[in-house]
Amino acid sequence: MTPAAKLSRFFLPTLREAPSDADNVSAKLMFRSGMIRKVASGIYEWLPLGLRVLRKIERIIREEMDSIGGQEVSLPVVQPRALWDETSRWGVYGKELLRFKDRKDGEFCFAPTAEEVVTDLVRREIRSWRQLPLMLYQIGLKFRDEIRPRFGVMRSREFLMKDAYSFHAGEDDVTRYYGEVVGAYKKIFGRCGLNFRPVEAQSGAIGGSFSHEFMVLAETGEETIVSCADPQCGYAANIERAEASRPGDARTGPSSANDPNLKTPADIPTPGLHAVEEVAKLLGEQPRRFLKTQLYILHGKPVMALLRGDHQLNEAKLAAHLAAPEIRRANEDEYVKFLGCPVGFAGPQGHPDVPIHADYAALGVLNGITGANKNGFHARNINMWRDFNAAGQADLRMTTAGDPCPRCGRNLEWHKGIEVGHTFKLGIKYSQAMGATYLDKNQNPQPAVMGCYGIGVGRTVAAAIEQNHDAAGIRWPASIAPFHAVLIVLDLAADPRVREAAASLRSALLAAGVELLEDDREDSPGVKFKDADLIGIPLRIVLSKKSLDRGGAEIKLRSALQPEIVPLSECLPRSLALLGFSGKEAVAATTE
Repeated sequence: MTPAAKLSRFFLPTLREAPSDADNVSAKLMFRSGMIRKVASGIYEWLPLGLRVLRKIERIIREEMDSIGGQEVSLPVVQPRALWDETSRWGVYGKELLRFKDRKDGEFCFAPTAEEVVTDLVRREIRSWRQLPLMLYQIGLKFRDEIRPRFGVMRSREFLMKDAYSFHAGEDDVTRYYGEVVGAYKKIFGRCGLNFRPVEAQSGAIGGSFSHEFMVLAETGEETIVSCADPQCGYAANIERAEASRPGDARTGPSSANDPNLKTPADIPTPGLHAVEEVAKLLGEQPRRFLKTQLYILHGKPVMALLRGDHQLNEAKLAAHLAAPEIRRANEDEYVKFLGCPVGFAGPQGHPDVPIHADYAALGVLNGITGANKNGFHARNINMWRDFNAAGQADLRMTTAGDPCPRCGRNLEWHKGIEVGHTFKLGIKYSQAMGATYLDKNQNPQPAVMGCYGIGVGRTVAAAIEQNHDAAGIRWPASIAPFHAVLIVLDLAADPRVREAAASLRSALLAAGVELLEDDREDSPGVKFKDADLIGIPLRIVLSKKSLDRGGAEIKLRSALQPEIVPLSECLPRSLALLGFSGKEAVAATTE
């Protein structure tokens, strides 16, 4: 039986005010509740209270990863450049990769992820299809040199992460297993007591053909989630991935050039007016009647994105459409060089050497208004297929309010969320580059097909606080709370009944498996109550002369408005019921 933690001896340096640089709710409350302290920008110490929460989340993760056949390993955080050169990521990853040399001038990095290292391990040990599938995972430190760390542990440079990697004999098997991992992730975040949603996402620098982000819903989240209002549909995506339906008025081919409704182009003087909104106001037109151009540089050459005037470009969609790992917005000099005019006056017409990639909605603009390709002028009545051609057509825009669900056509909803996990179908990007092959049933070498699955453990702690707090402090879900209950004993010297009742109740709670923090400090009741609310313990039990005179102990859930008086004989079952479990087995179930 684990004894109660005595608050007088527990290292819990709470603060009345958060540091001035704590820039979101979770960071403020983690500092104030004594969970973390800052060592340097984006680097934090985890104190005992915070570490207890981390360890509970780790336990849940391990149990669910093990349940789907995962095997835990510990991979090095210092990785040699040679492995990263094999996948060409040493020069691509950017300044977030912390690079350094050892005393022999060997080049290394501090791991931001582990695709190269784990693929190297598997290629040295796996030979046959009979050894697959294989899933290896670890929970360990990572480092990404964020240019502007913020939001406490939510966007730090050093962070604790669960990263897992699976290897398969074929695409069908990785697809099957990907579904198992998504199911395990749902159990993990459900067991953590979080309101979350898996959403379709872009794969980004990790690569791969398909991915999901797991978002904890919170108004303070920095990510935008688009989802169908009909829960039976189930469509959900982050704003970068969210699909926009193709409109029915698209003019889709050269035959549109013969449309009798096409009008003659004409230039319009618009001195000093660059933005669609400015020109629309001058002309008394709606922004949806405009064709908006944006110039990008791909492999040193210009490409143009074309949008309807009331839409915004989604650069992630453009990059995916162009199959480009990286594109760059053209600067002012490049606009002049390639299009002959400053930014704000460019149009799609007259540039046969610049490939134009049109968003589907732009295909429906008839007699559009756009830049005239000369400073201070726009042009009316510009039409696709007559005045210019599109090299490509795709969904390139951000979704907007009023867009229908791309799956079922019903309304879409917008939410704010915090990313806590990300799953990827990697394919053979890393295994092919690094020669991680197996012999198939016909003894032919094949590259292993991979999946990659991450969870930000520290981010999950912060996201839980962002979703569960009030003006008084944190409100932990019982499954990840640092303690289940706090016992506050008053009037020990004034009434011998208090000591006897406290000893009996303490023993009963501990025997039932309740993780108990006892506030034995010589402080006022008000200070003890405020600290209990601040650190977010789910259940507060107060024993005092006053409570005994009223018939028992004062018990209050952290989320309740008022406490209740419970007879001493009923305190244990009532406490267990309020916590949502009974007995040792049920106590364990709150963290399973």
